[in-house]
Amino acid sequence: MEIIRVQTCSKNELIDITDQVQAAISEIGSQEGLVSVFIQHTTAGVTINENADPDVVRDILSDLARLIPENQSYYRHFEGNSASHLKASLVGISVTIPLVSGRMALGRWQGIYFCEFDGPRTRSVMVNIIPSEPLPRV
Repeated sequence: MEIIRVQTCSKNELIDITDQVQAAISEIGSQEGLVSVFIQHTTAGVTINENADPDVVRDILSDLARLIPENQSYYRHFEGNSASHLKASLVGISVTIPLVSGRMALGRWQGIYFCEFDGPRTRSVMVNIIPSEPLPRV
């Protein structure tokens, strides 16, 4: 397992961590299996989406802000970051990607994004490989 550190700069932002995840895979040294990307945070998430057009990231952040506004009077969580927890729950805290010949089998336009909803902070991303078991010979 490898840990990636992510320094965020804004309250809400998506950071492309695809290259860092691939570097962690190279450090681990596995060639085939599944890559698990997981975060231990309750106000952040991780997702896979288009990494070719930056407007996709802006649209995601814009619509999340519209769907889950900050500082609503009906939020009861005492820390004042209920919107961050809700966004993190919608996005999720992990993704799993097939690993083929030491590379993630992402689609042409796909990238892995760390999603910050309560920054700025220093965050951790866990990268783990679940190796493939060889098929038994019949």
